[in-house]
Amino acid sequence: MKIFPAIDIYNGCAVRLLKGDYNQMTIYSDNPPEFANRFSQQGAEYLHLVDLEGARFGTTPNMNIIKEIIKETGMFTELGGGIRSLKTIDAYRNAGVDRLILGTSAITEPGFAQKAVREFGSDAIAVGIDIRNGFVAIKGWTETTAITCDDFCRSMEDIGVRTIICTDISRDGAMKGTNLQLYRHLSDKFNIDITASGGVSTIEDIQALAEMDLYGAILGKALYTGTLNLSMAIKEASRRTPAQVAEKGEQS
Repeated sequence: MKIFPAIDIYNGCAVRLLKGDYNQMTIYSDNPPEFANRFSQQGAEYLHLVDLEGARFGTTPNMNIIKEIIKETGMFTELGGGIRSLKTIDAYRNAGVDRLILGTSAITEPGFAQKAVREFGSDAIAVGIDIRNGFVAIKGWTETTAITCDDFCRSMEDIGVRTIICTDISRDGAMKGTNLQLYRHLSDKFNIDITASGGVSTIEDIQALAEMDLYGAILGKALYTGTLNLSMAIKEASRRTPAQVAEKGEQS
């Protein structure tokens, strides 16, 4: 399982929101590239970026900071927040972003996600599914739709989306553990790569998610507060369960 340390950017700073509330924002650094370098030095190979201003307003105000992060770290980088046009995807791809995460646009613009997958390929496009009480939230978590998580996952799988990043908003930044039941359900039901996000805060969370053979897990506040050691999390995520070892042996 891949570990993605997260950097949420707002007004040029690395911040964290509590349960998606822009009024409950904590600033951790005014130098996001330095934060990213710190993750790289601890062994991270993957990075999850969110432009919170982009998510809220559909703009790209932090493009230069994102370019600097990519240039300085060389990590595989995925980015979400304000990705609402093919032109924006192209601009970020040219800036060096490896994978773009569609959110609001996948809901409000029918056909956009499918066009993006056709234009840039399934490796370059992911869809973020942010869940509040079982329903998909959009526009930086400020609005909740009437679309269920399962229905949305099914529709994305049907159009060729290969990677889903699912966030339980109620767990995000709350340091109360992640929603293991949700990810087990999605992993069993859909044939897509699933990344867990929201509340991943202990080694036990990492172990449980890795045992499900999820594609990835995003770590946020637990890293910022020192509750979770990144190097240890990466090591734990790379361990194979007995079942995975047995399966590999059968295939060889």
